[in-house]
Amino acid sequence: MSPEEQDLVMGLVFAPGSPPTRTIDEVLAHFGETDGGALALRLLRDAMERRDADDVEMALIIKAAAGAPPDDFLEPLTVLFPAEWHREHEDIVSTLARLRSPETLPTLVLATHWVPEHLDWDENRALAVKAIWALGALPGRQAREVLEGLRDDEDEIIRENALRQLARRGEL
Repeated sequence: MSPEEQDLVMGLVFAPGSPPTRTIDEVLAHFGETDGGALALRLLRDAMERRDADDVEMALIIKAAAGAPPDDFLEPLTVLFPAEWHREHEDIVSTLARLRSPETLPTLVLATHWVPEHLDWDENRALAVKAIWALGALPGRQAREVLEGLRDDEDEIIRENALRQLARRGEL
């Protein structure tokens, strides 16, 4: 994606005190597309192939702005998650959490303990906490067993959040 296209996509972002300057329709027209989800998926796969962290971010911005269903992104996001070359680990876990699919379990489990280099500074373990909350929303025995295993973790933040999720599920 060119710097001009990245600027166009960044115009979709809402930030406090700074409303979006572009619409999804403008971005779709620029790329000659009518389906934001299809565009985001195409751009995401291309960015993954080229290992381009900035373009991964752009694809996920388009996905969010288009309101694309997360189901279409399950496979590429679970493949992308453990890669160190991008910075979208938290957004990936948030997207997978919305799926509430047992297929996300291995990725969510990984996210409870693995800390990508770019998040090494985070003492609050936001990535792990998001993953634990996503696990708490997953139905079934496997998610419960993972949470039960986390309640004895050496990390206090992981323990406390696992216990909260087990309590919320009525399984404590």
